[in-house]
Amino acid sequence: MTPEFVADFFFESMKVVMMLSMPILIVGLVAGVLVSVFQAATSINEMTLVLIPKMIAVGLSVILFFPWMMQIIIEFTQKVIINLPVYIK
Repeated sequence: MTPEFVADFFFESMKVVMMLSMPILIVGLVAGVLVSVFQAATSINEMTLVLIPKMIAVGLSVILFFPWMMQIIIEFTQKVIINLPVYIK
């Protein structure tokens, strides 16, 4: 394995990881900001109030994005397995 191959494989892996994590992280961020704005507008300073809406939003986003995420994982895994003889050289 050459250093170029290792770097390319690492960057491809990081791209896949970021593609899989970004939708869930963005939904969690938006839910947290919306609940924080609601808390600021109503002067409710309960720290646990943010937790339940975030958990629900993240859970729903996982359910919503799961087919797409599985497709990305399957494509990456197939690419790795198909090119395994090339990687071994």
